[in-house]
Amino acid sequence: MALWVRRFTEGTAADRDLLGGKGANLAEMTRLGLPVPPGFTVTTEACRSFFERGGDVPETLWDEVACAIEAISEATGRQFGDEREPLLVSVRSGARFSMPGMMDTILNLGLTPASVEGFGQVAGERFVLDAFRRLLHMFGHVALGLPDEPFEEIMTHARQSAGVQHDNELNVEQMRAVVDASLAVYPEHGVEFPLDPWEQLRLAVLAVFNSWNTERAVAYREAEGISHDLGTAANVQAMVFGNLGDTSASGVAFTRDPSTGAPGLFGEYLINAQGEDVVAGIRTPFPIEEMAQAPGFEAAYQELLTIAGKLETHYREMQDLEFTVERSKLYMLQTRTGKRTADAAARIAVEMVEQGLIDPKTAVSRVEPDQIERLLHPRIDDRESLEVIARGLPASPGAVTGRLVFTSEDAVYQGRVGVSVILVRPETSADDFPGINAAVGVLTARGGMTSHAAVVARGMGKPAVTGCADLDIDVKAGVLKVNGHELSSHDLITIDGATGRVILGAAQMRPADLNSAEIRSLLSWADDERRLKVRANADTPEDARRARRFGAEGIGLCRTEHMFFATERLPVMRKMILARTEDERAEALERLEAFQVDDFYGIFKAMEGLPVTIRTVDPPLHEFLPTSGTEIKALAAEIGWRSNDLTARVHSMREENPMLGLRGCRVGVIWPEVTRMQARAIFRAAVRCHNEGLKAIPEIMIPLVSTPEELKRQKAVVDAAAEQVFGDAGVRIEYLVGTMIEVPRAALVADEIAEHAAFFSFGTNDLTQTTMALSRDDAGSFLAAYIDRGILPSDPFRTIDQAGVGQLVQIGASRGRMRKPALKLGICGEHGGDPASIEFFHRSGLDYVSCSPFRVPVARLAAAHAALEFEAADR
Repeated sequence: MALWVRRFTEGTAADRDLLGGKGANLAEMTRLGLPVPPGFTVTTEACRSFFERGGDVPETLWDEVACAIEAISEATGRQFGDEREPLLVSVRSGARFSMPGMMDTILNLGLTPASVEGFGQVAGERFVLDAFRRLLHMFGHVALGLPDEPFEEIMTHARQSAGVQHDNELNVEQMRAVVDASLAVYPEHGVEFPLDPWEQLRLAVLAVFNSWNTERAVAYREAEGISHDLGTAANVQAMVFGNLGDTSASGVAFTRDPSTGAPGLFGEYLINAQGEDVVAGIRTPFPIEEMAQAPGFEAAYQELLTIAGKLETHYREMQDLEFTVERSKLYMLQTRTGKRTADAAARIAVEMVEQGLIDPKTAVSRVEPDQIERLLHPRIDDRESLEVIARGLPASPGAVTGRLVFTSEDAVYQGRVGVSVILVRPETSADDFPGINAAVGVLTARGGMTSHAAVVARGMGKPAVTGCADLDIDVKAGVLKVNGHELSSHDLITIDGATGRVILGAAQMRPADLNSAEIRSLLSWADDERRLKVRANADTPEDARRARRFGAEGIGLCRTEHMFFATERLPVMRKMILARTEDERAEALERLEAFQVDDFYGIFKAMEGLPVTIRTVDPPLHEFLPTSGTEIKALAAEIGWRSNDLTARVHSMREENPMLGLRGCRVGVIWPEVTRMQARAIFRAAVRCHNEGLKAIPEIMIPLVSTPEELKRQKAVVDAAAEQVFGDAGVRIEYLVGTMIEVPRAALVADEIAEHAAFFSFGTNDLTQTTMALSRDDAGSFLAAYIDRGILPSDPFRTIDQAGVGQLVQIGASRGRMRKPALKLGICGEHGGDPASIEFFHRSGLDYVSCSPFRVPVARLAAAHAALEFEAADR
């Protein structure tokens, strides 16, 4: 067997690492006896060797390629380089993981000016000229780096001169002029089109290898978390032609609807076209079901239905198919796992369990945690009046409002400065991926449901409307004209990817939910697999109720400071902070305690029977005080102070570095009565629940501890308050006292702190700040640049920094348990809902994560993924 090349007859679907996804699936379809044009794969090992050698290929590669080409010739009866009936091939990339449209393809390779004349006499001059002009464009751009624009301008000029709309309407003479003009582009840029087909093939394979490192491919891998070290394979395959007349076509089909998951063939096809026409959106294609009645296509459609069912059953997964019909005969060019929306992913996974194709564990692994989050995207509230200015194809569901931008570059720039934008293009290409990634939605004038814009947007969970023919887009001028409206760059529109509507201005939105039977089943199966419990961060009864609806197993963080900012409470909080005597402070604390009892009662009631971790007041006290002169004067009048005295007092409480000053447990150490008030309120609320037959499970968390003595003293205050309240009420309620480990020193002395704590909650927001010397309030001005330049791999406030913060979490967890085996360990903060971080926390042996109520379902599924991956690794 050859070292660097594998024929389709020599591989299987299991060879994805070596053959890439496309090559492995072509080999598998060949093995299954499906109508696959013959071909071979230049392996990923050859690509990696190419990069390791600094752009040189292994010595024997071209000899192996020549032998494989000869095998195709024997199978097809055509000779590569023949001038009358030449073997033409396609050269396509194919990485281990699907990267639709990100790398390069060359079709019709092997044609030369000489073979165009000879082949034209056999196959038809119009057809061969069309194939040659496509080769000239693709080869020039992909293999030699020529710009697209000259070739596109030639076609545009030809259509305009002929008075036609589409390329396939040009006649022989017009197409010959296109070919002559395209050939002339080469010397204008200082290069020549190679007249030797073998040189074409050599350059094409190297171009596919090099496309692994194009800007768009790198951006896609980073967005999808795909390793840069894998490399790509190059697939060389005998051409079959969808542009041989009215009984030929090219198309794309899915075995299920990628937007909804509904079973049945879903896709599009174009008569008299090659495959790139469909995905590029140059012409708006026909729905696949119309193929069943189209003259010359009836048998091919029925065969496609049979093959689609066979492939879905064989792979036990929804498939994305590419096919060509050449003079009524069907050929399969690709199958791969289909990209789908979050709704579709859940439905497909659950239905395949019901059909016995997969088990629940597999179903859970098939739906990504981030897909669940996409189900929480808002929808348009149709009860409100809407000014619908156009309708296109509903290519990717979800609704979004944003400002118009017309170029990928503008979308990237606006996204970086925090502006929500909708990328509007005549059609998108792979080069637009960075802009699609940065935009909140995509709108195109051309292209169908399987166009590049549709496939990429669906995979990323972004709303998209394609094929909106009413749009007149002037990219250079930054103007969009549509049905009497003229919009400019940064005007506001709304797109509805579920219905295809384009709406002027901002539309009223309705929140989504997770109440479908498929989602409930999926999350139930996830709960059977996960080991990490999932709690929520909730500061109000409504947040607690929402969290419980989404499956939270308690509250991991209730921030009590948020309760003091209400209109009727802030003045009382300020009086407490500014009190000049103990009596004044006691009076204010008594009033605050009444508020707090009601707050905690509502939360305990919402989470009845589940633990609620309540953090005592945490932020610097000056955050509660007024800042403007007008506010200070008003407060002075209210509390009976002179304005100048209050101004001086407020200024005296300002801190040079407020996150490291008088905050957290330090407030309770200096003013124990504040901690006492909060503890009394917690226990009084718990007693109230008890008296109503409700079970409250309070856990009191002391923040910002850095020494064991701080926690010891604060715990004593809490315990004394409990004895007083329980003694007065004649009841006793179980409770815990623990701390938030959010200072590096606390992690390092966790074994000593554990002597006084029943639980640790690692506060990864502050732990990140104090470990990395990054303020989350100020670091935004440079974090994006750090990530773009590769200094940081990701935002450390979103995904845990394992090298620094993660090590402190592991140290604190191990030392805490070392001293106190029954210690409960959790995580609170933005990292608690991040799937990448949850996997790390799972492997670190934590008991629970806590995140925002809306991200609870995401965390549940992510925790299941972490457990399944851990289980697979153990095997």
